[in-house]
Amino acid sequence: MISTHSISLTFGGQKLFEDVNIKFTPGNCYGLIGANGAGKSTFLKLLAGEIDMQKGHVAIGPGERMSVLKQDHFAYDDHPVLETVLMGNEALYRIMKEKDAIYMKPDFSDADGMQAAELEAEFAEMDGWEAESEAQILLAGLGLDASYSARIMQALKGSEKIKVLLAQAIFGNPDILLLDEPTNHLDIQAKDWLEHFLLKFTNTVIVVSHDRHFLNKVCTQIADIDYGKITTYAGNYDFWRQSSELAQNLRNNQNKKAEEKAKDLKAFIARFSANASKSKQATSRQKQLEKLELGDMPVSTRKYPYIHFEPARETGKDILTVAGLSKTIAGKLVLDNISFTLGKGDKTIFLANNEVVTTTLFKILAGELEADKGSVTWGITTSQSYFPKDNTKYFEPGKYNLIDWLRRYSNDQHEPYIRGLLGQMLFSGEDAFKKTNVLSGGERVRCMFAKMMVSGANVLMLDGPTNHLDLESITAINDGLVRFKGNILFTSHDHEFNQTVANRVIDLDARVLDQNFMRYDEYLGLEL
Repeated sequence: MISTHSISLTFGGQKLFEDVNIKFTPGNCYGLIGANGAGKSTFLKLLAGEIDMQKGHVAIGPGERMSVLKQDHFAYDDHPVLETVLMGNEALYRIMKEKDAIYMKPDFSDADGMQAAELEAEFAEMDGWEAESEAQILLAGLGLDASYSARIMQALKGSEKIKVLLAQAIFGNPDILLLDEPTNHLDIQAKDWLEHFLLKFTNTVIVVSHDRHFLNKVCTQIADIDYGKITTYAGNYDFWRQSSELAQNLRNNQNKKAEEKAKDLKAFIARFSANASKSKQATSRQKQLEKLELGDMPVSTRKYPYIHFEPARETGKDILTVAGLSKTIAGKLVLDNISFTLGKGDKTIFLANNEVVTTTLFKILAGELEADKGSVTWGITTSQSYFPKDNTKYFEPGKYNLIDWLRRYSNDQHEPYIRGLLGQMLFSGEDAFKKTNVLSGGERVRCMFAKMMVSGANVLMLDGPTNHLDLESITAINDGLVRFKGNILFTSHDHEFNQTVANRVIDLDARVLDQNFMRYDEYLGLEL
């Protein structure tokens, strides 16, 4: 168990937390949510003791061990992979090193023998003899086989380092597990393994993630940061969002009596609680939810951008034909004789183990890169708008404010129209006069969506559109693409986004590309 007592913190002149009192109990996985800048990662650092709070304190149960997913991917570069995982349990690792040092002594004494015996007893009590085996099982589950154990961390790719650090965090059955964006850059198989691991984990987990599918799958509670407070709600992310929206709608409906509102809300809660992530907790959660009153449900200060793409014209039947496309970059063959066709209405997700493959393809399709071989033929009725993974060039050197920046891409030059679109993207009032070179990553992404909205394109190409976004913006772009009547080509690591937007999957690592007319979950059913 871990709890906070009257925690307060002001950072950069902004009050992040004020008198936060909250308890996280064993057997629950808490999804920590909040708008960008609300302080999710900061709160995890407060719990971990990595930064000092200005008021209050954090308490954990006696003898309990906390483990944190490390964010510094270079901290263990000089260590072997297996040793890095074992370092996740600091006490056990210390004993291992002390034992080894004693046994290596050339003048081993009786006193050394006594000390070694004591350490051996502690080692056995901590299941030390199973430690290396457990570590290798965790690594294998995340896709790193036994051949990785002796490799030096510095030699690993970034995505492989993330897997090792994740194995380090969960190694040794910690009592309290803090995970900040654990699914970032994980492949499909590793995500699936982590979901199943957390579903079986019986201790306390607090996780920050922008992956709604992941939050829905593993969370039993949502801890919502809003108004400088943190409030917990039973259920997963969809339960929190839908009940919040329903509660707000009921509040806004002045024609219903309070009793009727509460009755409707409780009926919804009762139906939803049957879909709990962990069936063993369904009964207790049902009892908690049935006690909720209308005033107990969340009302958020969050704002959702409104994203709507309206094609200027309808497409014909022929959208795109790619024939024999090949491309070598820095001496490495990235695209090898790729061929496929897209027809009207296709909303296609492109997958590859290496993101360079999909990004290279999208750059060629957008005309930003030339293929070595092959051809790209767009249908004569199509018009394309491209969302690149790296949007830096669109925002430098910062000589434009947002109004003038968006006006450059819009047929309608009138300021009320431009400002209205910026307002939809949460740039209202003075924010519309921000210079483009001072925008955050999430603000840049919202600007790129506005640019695509004014284009009137009937084909949208999006390479990683959910990167840098909070849950509200991810939900908004998700809904906007579901509504869109044209064609979509996209890449994404967001499971729910992939499942709800795509009606076709093209796996660029496969040799047959034109037969994958299926939903994302169907594709995973074939793969996993």
